[in-house]
Amino acid sequence: MPHINANGISLFYEEHGNPDHETILLVMGLGAQMTMWPDEFVDALVAKKYRVIRFDNRDIGLSEKMEGERAPGLPWQVIRKRIGWPAKVPYSLSDMADDAAGLIDALGIGQAHVVGASMGGMIAQLMAVNHGHKLLSLTSIMSTTGSSKLPQAEKAAMDVLIAPLDSTDEEAMVERGIEIAHHIGSPGYRPDPELLRARVLKGVQRSVYPPGLPRQLAAIIDDGDRSTRLGRITTPTLVLHGEADPLVKLAAGQATAEHIPGAKLVTIPGWGHDLPMALVDRLVDEIALHAKAARATAPVTG
Repeated sequence: MPHINANGISLFYEEHGNPDHETILLVMGLGAQMTMWPDEFVDALVAKKYRVIRFDNRDIGLSEKMEGERAPGLPWQVIRKRIGWPAKVPYSLSDMADDAAGLIDALGIGQAHVVGASMGGMIAQLMAVNHGHKLLSLTSIMSTTGSSKLPQAEKAAMDVLIAPLDSTDEEAMVERGIEIAHHIGSPGYRPDPELLRARVLKGVQRSVYPPGLPRQLAAIIDDGDRSTRLGRITTPTLVLHGEADPLVKLAAGQATAEHIPGAKLVTIPGWGHDLPMALVDRLVDEIALHAKAARATAPVTG
């Protein structure tokens, strides 16, 4: 199985396309396996003549788990963050950005176009801040600066995402996954019910690891507001955001673009917090055009 050591962590990854083509590295979000990047999305990027790599973040899917580490209680961590007191977290978002940067190194890629969704967008932002020389371009999808001044997630969407798992019965976990999809998904692009169920079932059968989510969530809270740090990004940046996102509100995407110098913002009506099949071609076109433009304006080296 394709595991590789990156930043001292064993990461599971897949690569698709011609290895001689420029690389797009896909970084997924909170509690989400790499398979949340749909195969159709990956195939469309490959058709644009990119080598595509997706991987499981630490603590999820088939990558290494941080067994024995405990996340602080969510309410207590939020309170401590607001009053400026540190909370002990198992690892940070910067650690996760170091993992992804380490994957680029371990695979001998040198540089990649980095595309991150939700928490993956936060990780990609920190890659651009801390490892900018490894990024050809940055695409931040349905993500945020982390500022507490931004509109918060709709309660129903957040509650269903972070609710404890009541049962590890396969059917119960599938129903839970479908419920999450309905709460955070795109009101303008509802999925085919049978296709949604099949995708959720495939993810459940691949891996279930509930302890990873609170640790990843703790890393998000601990990282706080990235607004000032985003101002240091020099990587050509595209921000993609849904105008109907109930989890990470549109204002968060707008703020991300405002704080990254020269960033381009593209918003789509009816798009929520998912990657609907009906938008795959549109999103892939935007990413590929951005990657091509970034290469056209890159300084000549050598």
